[in-house]
Amino acid sequence: MLLHVCFLLYHNASIFSLPFFFPVLEARIQQLQSDIVLDVQHAKVQLVNASKSGRGASSGKSPKNVSGWRTELLKVGQTGKGGGKDASAYKSRWMEKLIQEKTTKTKKLNLKKAKGKGKASKEPAPEFSELVQDNSEARMYEGVQLSVHCYLEACVFCGDIDRAQRLLLTHHRMISRRNLLNIGLYNVMMRVWAKKGSLNQIGRMFILVEEAGLKPNLTSYCAALECMGRTPNCSPKVINRVLRQMKEDGLCVEELFRLCVFRQDERDMVLRAIHTVEPDFQPSINTVLHTCSSPLVKDFYTERADAKYPKLAFSLEELRERFSRQLSMEQTSTITIHSVEAMKPEDEGPWWALLAEQRMVWHKALVGALRESNMILASITPKAVRLSLYPYLCLMDQKDYVDIMIQSLSNLPPSGESLHILAKELGNRVHNKFCIRMKSHNQMVDKLSHIYNEYAELLAKDSKDFDVLPRERWWKLEAEHSSGPSLLGDNTQWPHTVVVELGTYLVDLMVKHMKVNSDILNPANDRKFIPVLYHMYTFRSNKQVGFIKPHPILTQMQQDAMETTLTFDSYVMPMLCPPVPWTSAKFGAYLLTPTKMMRTVVGANQHEILLEKCQDADLHAVLDSLNQLGNAAWRINQPLLDIIISIFNDKGNEKLDIPPPNSEAPKILRYSQQDLATYSSAEKAHLKRELVKAKKKCSEMHSLRMDALYKLSIANHMRDEVFWFPHNMDFRGRTYPCPPYFNHLGSDVTRAILVFAEGKPLGPGGLKWLKIHLVNLTGLKKRSSLAGRLEYANTIMDDILDSADNPLNGKKWWQNADEPWQALACCMEIANAVRSPDPTHFISHFPVHQDGSCNGLQHYAALGRDVIGATSVNLIPCEVPQDVYSGVAQQVEEFRVRDSEKGLKIAQVLEGFISRKVVKQTVMTVVYGVTRYGGRLQIEKRLKEVDDFPKEYVWDASHYLVQQVFSSLKEMFTGTREIQDWLTESARLIAKSGNTVEWVTPLELREPDTVKQKNAFPPNFIHSLDSTHMMLTALYCYSAGLTFVSVHDCFWTHALTVDTMNKVCREQFVALHSQPILQELSNFLLQKYCSGLS
Repeated sequence: MLLHVCFLLYHNASIFSLPFFFPVLEARIQQLQSDIVLDVQHAKVQLVNASKSGRGASSGKSPKNVSGWRTELLKVGQTGKGGGKDASAYKSRWMEKLIQEKTTKTKKLNLKKAKGKGKASKEPAPEFSELVQDNSEARMYEGVQLSVHCYLEACVFCGDIDRAQRLLLTHHRMISRRNLLNIGLYNVMMRVWAKKGSLNQIGRMFILVEEAGLKPNLTSYCAALECMGRTPNCSPKVINRVLRQMKEDGLCVEELFRLCVFRQDERDMVLRAIHTVEPDFQPSINTVLHTCSSPLVKDFYTERADAKYPKLAFSLEELRERFSRQLSMEQTSTITIHSVEAMKPEDEGPWWALLAEQRMVWHKALVGALRESNMILASITPKAVRLSLYPYLCLMDQKDYVDIMIQSLSNLPPSGESLHILAKELGNRVHNKFCIRMKSHNQMVDKLSHIYNEYAELLAKDSKDFDVLPRERWWKLEAEHSSGPSLLGDNTQWPHTVVVELGTYLVDLMVKHMKVNSDILNPANDRKFIPVLYHMYTFRSNKQVGFIKPHPILTQMQQDAMETTLTFDSYVMPMLCPPVPWTSAKFGAYLLTPTKMMRTVVGANQHEILLEKCQDADLHAVLDSLNQLGNAAWRINQPLLDIIISIFNDKGNEKLDIPPPNSEAPKILRYSQQDLATYSSAEKAHLKRELVKAKKKCSEMHSLRMDALYKLSIANHMRDEVFWFPHNMDFRGRTYPCPPYFNHLGSDVTRAILVFAEGKPLGPGGLKWLKIHLVNLTGLKKRSSLAGRLEYANTIMDDILDSADNPLNGKKWWQNADEPWQALACCMEIANAVRSPDPTHFISHFPVHQDGSCNGLQHYAALGRDVIGATSVNLIPCEVPQDVYSGVAQQVEEFRVRDSEKGLKIAQVLEGFISRKVVKQTVMTVVYGVTRYGGRLQIEKRLKEVDDFPKEYVWDASHYLVQQVFSSLKEMFTGTREIQDWLTESARLIAKSGNTVEWVTPLELREPDTVKQKNAFPPNFIHSLDSTHMMLTALYCYSAGLTFVSVHDCFWTHALTVDTMNKVCREQFVALHSQPILQELSNFLLQKYCSGLS
């Protein structure tokens, strides 16, 4: 199998002697798999690692080969307490399952061999089977280590040191569990004893480390030195022995201050200990700036003489004040804003008062229930390696947990929510709040404030110019202020199982203890209390899933109360100050809220592993592009927002993408048993289908309405603010704003109400670009030249001005555009410009878009050097812009005419029905791996939308057309299909050999394709090229002083700077595809998957 992989990669490498650029990626992807079992019993929810008992080795005595300095620590620190009581050791459940699974697989394999003699084996090669098994076992180890690590940290944070120590010792004394431990777990306790100045306990921990066969790392020695720094009159002899042992282990004292993460005054204590024996020692400050080695960005980093890095339109004092507001909001972790849906009634009705009263009752009940359950959990003696939720429930005040639960109740839809989703949301909120509290506890906030206040000088309009990038400036400031705690915290991401466990526990409390009077409007009549929430089951894709559904009384209370506020987590809001620049894969974006640079699905840590193995300099271009996108300041288009809100509160408008209120949803009819008895079976089945359809429609309408409500309410809250969107990315390098609800990647409505905070004069060509942009938004004149589009815009100026002046009562020309709200916003901007005294001096905040022409095919055409294909996607200059969809439709029509003349019936039936719309979706998705089967379904859907097309020929016609579309593309893009087939087949063989496909983008970003599917690699690879081009454009636009943002392959800037942006865009596309892309990819795959094989 492996030889086939190597032959394919080598053979196809010689086919494509085309430019490509991909450095070598050596990292191996692994995945976390937690060893946690759910155990829910009424008032307690515990994380269980239970199994049969068995006695492990005791750690009460020191081994004979303990180093002298460790023994010295035991002698020095006699005030420390001992290790803890003996506990029964248990054989781990996962190990038992692993052995059982291995036995079962061995039996099945032997059975297959016995039955299949003489048949070709479909199993991976033996070396790959061993590799997969090793990776699986490694993931199990990592899952246990992460769970124990988080548990220890939680215990330490809430002050339960004895519980943490007992757990570590229990694992250590059991040989089967000891093998699962890593040095990081022992370091957690070392840091605890270091804080307490207990040299005795530090010495014991080092003995345990040696017993476990582990090697102390920098953090271990850092804890030992910190403890010595806190110990009065600590013997210099002991300190020297520690430093000597570090050197023997290949560790340098300088690395302590460069690589270790310090909390509070730990750094000062370590220095105090070192100064005891080396009074003149001072840690060196690394001031050397390394740059990305990619030739694509060499000029960006080296030639800065002509760089015009943009400033913000704020003074230094204003930026610092904005930072204080953002910091305060994140420390609070939630924000309450006014809703745009309903204004508060003058006379508050009974439901409003009842809901407020009930919330107080529920809050009190939940606080009492949480306190009682915590007491029960605390009284339970931990057994073996069982991990309870108790420490996770003590990280905050009980009121904080209850506030989180009450907040989730307000966001629960009437149709209910999946238990898993609801639990995950609750658990994540607790984790985020814990991380913020941890940073405050570690005294990081003061240092962050000090550095940010100096960093703001780089962006403030009233400060001197700097010739450095935001990342470089922050890195330098952090190096200059190296004393005190580290800004890069070492908070460990909780395992997904812990997050869901904790959330499930909170949901369980809500279901059990939140009750309401069944006749709440007449409480004196009936004192029967019923649950507010119900745990139900439903089916999704033939799977039974738990569902939490609110009682109709709660839904009615929330609807009739007409509440005027919405509560959000602080991280869903745009930032009030420029984001913290990304300086590494682990630090950037929000001030306190933990944010990942790379978005990943739950449990997938391969990307993080690869990022950690990247050299810092290799990520600089990626980090700088994210910082550039995040530094773009925004504000609200208030006149347009007011129009949208007025329609939103006037029953909406589905044509304009303003969802109607729930009152407009179809009524769900109820039938009694007597009524149903009069219906036949067919009629009952019809009623059931109609009921399901009505419920589905109601649920969809509610979701759309709430989504619009959140977006518009956030926009209304920010209407007088300037704000920023911090950015991160996915594994392909595609960038996204971090705030999920309201951002410029949203719908037409959201994009229309966002404009740049900084305004620039239109200049001599700005008005022209506004008019062309308006025509582009209408969807008309796609085959016209830019001059033709400008001429068309000039002929409809009356309609443009009428739309701007009377958007709701005039001709309503704008409502027929493809993007109506953006078209209306552009009409208003053009009207304001032409009515100004001098349009060239008119200050415009409006973003003008330049969109790619089927961007995926552009990259394929450039890779394959397809002249015909490149022409159809506008890579070659033409007098008239080309439309690849119309081109494909035209060629398919030629094929149809040819076949019709030959007498093919279906070709004759299709006469007059082949259009751009019929083939567009298939052409667009071919580059993303759509198959002929999927393409046929797409075309079938389009044909069904054509009223005049005979329905009996839909299947035959779609089958015929998909073949002609693929044939047309193969003729237009001769190299595209060959490249796509090579990528697909390579991915198939690599996945079959037990590996995942990996590659490296031209900007040195390591890319793992974690989905072992052959069709996933080609589109993801093209997406990575697409994102690389965007990042290059962002960097060089920043160097030119432009405001630049992107929606993937659609680039935005001011009307004044469109020409400059277009020039940069073209230059970077050419530079990207001047690299030997395919050849380098082939070389990398050969080295990665075929090295060492003959």
